[in-house]
Amino acid sequence: MHQPQRYIAHFDLDSFFVSVEVIKNPALQHLPVLVGGSNARGVVAACSYAARKFGIHSAMPMKRALQLCPQAIVLPGSYKEYSRFSNRVTEIIALAAPAFQKASIDEFYIDLTGMDAFFNPLQWTIDLRQQIITATGLPISFGLATTKLIAKIATDEAKPNGYLFVQPGKEKDFLASLPVQKIPGVGKHTLPVLQQMGIHFIEDILQFTPQHLEQKLGKWGQTLYHIATGSYDSPLETAREAKSISTEQTFAANTTDKAFLEQKLVQMTEKVAYELRQDAQFTGCLAVKIRYADFTTTAKQTTIPLTFCDDELIPVAKQLFQQLHQPNLPVRLLGVRLSALSLHGQAPDLFNQTHTKANLYKAIDAVKNKYGTFALQKGRSL
Repeated sequence: MHQPQRYIAHFDLDSFFVSVEVIKNPALQHLPVLVGGSNARGVVAACSYAARKFGIHSAMPMKRALQLCPQAIVLPGSYKEYSRFSNRVTEIIALAAPAFQKASIDEFYIDLTGMDAFFNPLQWTIDLRQQIITATGLPISFGLATTKLIAKIATDEAKPNGYLFVQPGKEKDFLASLPVQKIPGVGKHTLPVLQQMGIHFIEDILQFTPQHLEQKLGKWGQTLYHIATGSYDSPLETAREAKSISTEQTFAANTTDKAFLEQKLVQMTEKVAYELRQDAQFTGCLAVKIRYADFTTTAKQTTIPLTFCDDELIPVAKQLFQQLHQPNLPVRLLGVRLSALSLHGQAPDLFNQTHTKANLYKAIDAVKNKYGTFALQKGRSL
């Protein structure tokens, strides 16, 4: 039976944290910018390409980075903004891609296997990249290849803000002349061993048998051999890695004000429901947590029909709160958690039964995406 041609695209939001900061403040363009902790123990979470010219890289101690580039601009990071931009990119990819994996906040794999029967995979990926750039302003590099690993390496070769297509059958040729440290996982422990063996480029790996490499490096040696041949592959992990979405708030002062607590409960439920929809998820379980002034903590959860709707989650949260709350005890902390998350389940039925409601939430979330998560709130949460 004829096997469909495998195509995997790897998208990387270039220097993501810095790029978001530049969008917020265009004057930072082309300047050495560092995102991360500025105290003595701080590290560089991300740096601009201008900063990299000074030898700075992510995970470097901030103190050392500022020694290399004293004029660098240090920013603490806008992590809510990073999440918002990442969720927007996820939404665009989810609407367009037949299957995808969100590997991290700024990295995505898209499976286009067999789709060459309907369209040109390279042009489709170019068009999707441009759609994301137009919608978000973020620079994006991508690699397109027949495996996840080669697509990722191709992306690194395409940076900054470019793309590279490794055509089927050209995988081994593409890898051959690249330094061996281009392989993800070849770092400070593996690299000296390979160099001692005379392995400096990926093609050098093939001078040795898989068995000999395994003797030197264990099972990783066998994997390296298959990588060098261009045949190593791994499936997309399309299931959501996170098992739950939660939020909690510790109050500045302990309180017995039930109206205040219910207001906060509604706000938190709206927040986690919004995050749920941003990830195109449904929840089948809701939990409420209360911590009192003496640090006694109680929690209660219940299963529910799959939903992503505030108006279906809020009454459940309030019911659990009523069952847990002891009116005379001051509350220190309140929390809401959604679990039993699903990409599928009863989703089609849900959309068929509540098509108008789904469109309403889509419109609400569009406003929140543009103006912030608190741009629209239910009256009872104010």
